[in-house]
Amino acid sequence: MRVLFVTTEMDDFVRVGGLGAVSAALPRALRSFADIRIMLPGYRDIIEQLTHIQVVGRCPAFAEMPACSLGRAATKDGLPVYVLLCSQLYDRPGNPYGDEFGRDWPDNDIRFARLASAAAELAMGKLDKNWAADLIHANDWQASLVPAYLAWQGAKLPSILTIHNLAYQGLFPKDSLRRIGAPESSFHIDGVEFYDQVSFLKAGLVYASHLTTVSGTYAREITTAEFGCGLEGLLRLRSDAAELTGILNGIDESWDPRSCAQLAQQFGAGDWVGKKANADYVRKQFGLAVSRGPMFGIVARLVHQKGIDLVLSAADEIVDAGGQIVVTGSGEPALEQALIDAHRRRPDAIGVAIGFNDAQARRIFAGSDFTLMPSRFEPCGLSQMYAQRFGSLPIGHQTGGLAETISDGETGFLFSRPSRESFLGGVRRAFSAFMAHDQLDTMRRSAMGRSFSWSISAGSYSALYRKLASV
Repeated sequence: MRVLFVTTEMDDFVRVGGLGAVSAALPRALRSFADIRIMLPGYRDIIEQLTHIQVVGRCPAFAEMPACSLGRAATKDGLPVYVLLCSQLYDRPGNPYGDEFGRDWPDNDIRFARLASAAAELAMGKLDKNWAADLIHANDWQASLVPAYLAWQGAKLPSILTIHNLAYQGLFPKDSLRRIGAPESSFHIDGVEFYDQVSFLKAGLVYASHLTTVSGTYAREITTAEFGCGLEGLLRLRSDAAELTGILNGIDESWDPRSCAQLAQQFGAGDWVGKKANADYVRKQFGLAVSRGPMFGIVARLVHQKGIDLVLSAADEIVDAGGQIVVTGSGEPALEQALIDAHRRRPDAIGVAIGFNDAQARRIFAGSDFTLMPSRFEPCGLSQMYAQRFGSLPIGHQTGGLAETISDGETGFLFSRPSRESFLGGVRRAFSAFMAHDQLDTMRRSAMGRSFSWSISAGSYSALYRKLASV
């Protein structure tokens, strides 16, 4: 079965968030089930890393979208990758979505509509004369127009849209319709219109054959007003028609502290001396005082969704009780600055590294006793899985994928509301477990014994692919 997997991030080349990890791991887990090929925009970082790109097709200019070429290459382990070659749109500094100052590119509608339009053409067999798709799997708002372009061309190809985070919707002025070559007739409440704007994500929700999201809990949550971001009515309709499925993400096999090369010292369950060596390394790296108290790690995008403000409001109580906090990530400038200010107030107990470094993140998971995840909502979350594998017990809000992957009191701690008091309730339970050495030992062993293999998710996706392709 031939599947085209359309994404805007892939850890092999470029990563902004969890989508990059999923796009690197899930297609590899699906290789035994399908001839799966990735399609990515030809960002500067990707072009520089691919050693051989063969041009296999050309897309003429369409509406206000420039002409481009389609290149075919492969990852180091042979996974086929198509890249859309258009230096005018993708050869830029910054990240895939915005400039080095964090501002979205003003032509993101054209940049990602061009990707979606070309992906539809490729899937239909119009670009690579040697390949066409039986099914197309699009990811998040940036690829959400793929099912729309298929529908607007009358193509019967089945499509899946995976919602990694409903809060990011790709909203543009109505004028975008003309710029991206969308029919005027699509701009209505049952089409791409959302409060008098064009919503790329809504287009996918309307036109895709099937919707998935990254946990069963989140699939239910997004049909409610609290989590539906204004799209809950449409999502309820798709859910009631059995066209919305939650499939939990996994993590790859490199998250094993017994073999992870980036750690200060490798260790397994029960080897707490090895775990302590990582804690000592992290304390030294961040300039923290020598301590016998617990270390709380945060590896996250520093945005409101992640509840960073709750951590800031609780930081003094954590430190006064003998804890230390180590943070790495980037995001909203105000939250970055607030964390830097907290570090300056308590430099012996609060360490902050703005930015992301994979090796540093792994050492924080390995060295910390607990991982803080007070997210207001969390479609799936990967950090709580990484943390458990590395013996860092997650403290998470009981929502989305956190509720499904943290066993309360066994492999971590769940709290019920995204509030300071509720969060502190989870933190206090963690302090109690830290003091009870037998309980801490048991919980760590249970957490490190968890399996979050992608093979389970891949099996679910494969079954869904086969079902849709046979209709």
